[in-house]
This record gives sequence, C-alpha cells and structure tokens, in this order.
Amino acid sequence: MDHLKLVTYCGLYCGLCSQKNRIPKQAVKLKDSLEKEGYTYWGNELPDFKEFWRFLEDLSDPKDNCSCRQGNCGPPYCSIRKCAQEKGIEVCAFCDEYPCNRINGLAKGYHTLLADGKRMVEIGIENWVEEQEARKDTGFVYADIRCYPYDIPEK
Repeated sequence: MDHLKLVTYCGLYCGLCSQKNRIPKQAVKLKDSLEKEGYTYWGNELPDFKEFWRFLEDLSDPKDNCSCRQGNCGPPYCSIRKCAQEKGIEVCAFCDEYPCNRINGLAKGYHTLLADGKRMVEIGIENWVEEQEARKDTGFVYADIRCYPYDIPEK
C-alpha cells in the first residue's frame, strides 16, 4: 500500500501536483527574497502583512500530510474517490469500466491521465510510481498542461 501513498484513485500522481512540488519551492524563494529586503523587520507596518507572512509560510510547506486516499486532499465531494472505494479498487485504471464518464471528464483537463492509466496497467503501479518520480525530477507539474474548465459527471 505504501506505493499508493502518492497515487490518487483516478490515477494522478501527487508528486506532480504544484502544491507539493513547485509552489513550496517558489514560496521559499519569495520568502527568502523578502527577508533579504528587510520585510521581517519593517513588514509588520504594512496592512495584513502578518496574515500574508503566515500564508507564505503555509505555502512553503509541501503538504506531506494531504492524501486523496484519506480524503483530505482534492475535492471533498469527489465522485471518483467514492466510486473506487465502493468498488474496492486501488486505482481506476484497474477497473473493468475504465475509462468511465467520470475519468473521461477529468481527462479533459489532465491530458496525460488516460495514457498514464494505460501505462500503469502495463508496467504495474510500483514501476509507474518510479517513472512519475523521474518525471517530477524534471520539474514538471500537472499545471503545465492542465486545461480548465473540465466537468466530471456524477455518473
């Protein structure tokens, strides 16, 4: 199950989420730059600076505790998560009905989703996770290719 820690039910890889990968690095750079400019000394004189600084510190944390599988990441109402849990499926790509309308709806915004699901089935989840880690190491995140809006049908 540990190999599933960063794999969502729908088949996305959490390591490719900008919230885990890119945004924390950028937030740390901004925070460091602001500190060099002296904001930690005089920034408190600015309106809402304390709230901004707390927000920046929060963004700097890569959110290792969020998990689709625990239901504390992604939309709380996710019909894909609910369906996979009801069917007892680790990842939708291994479902007999893959790709269903829900997955096809999500794939409109995540253009690698269907190919990634096919690849996962071909090589197995553990090998697929290794490939996603290599992809992450290039600096790629889903936001680079994600398109909005997309709809995920309820059924």
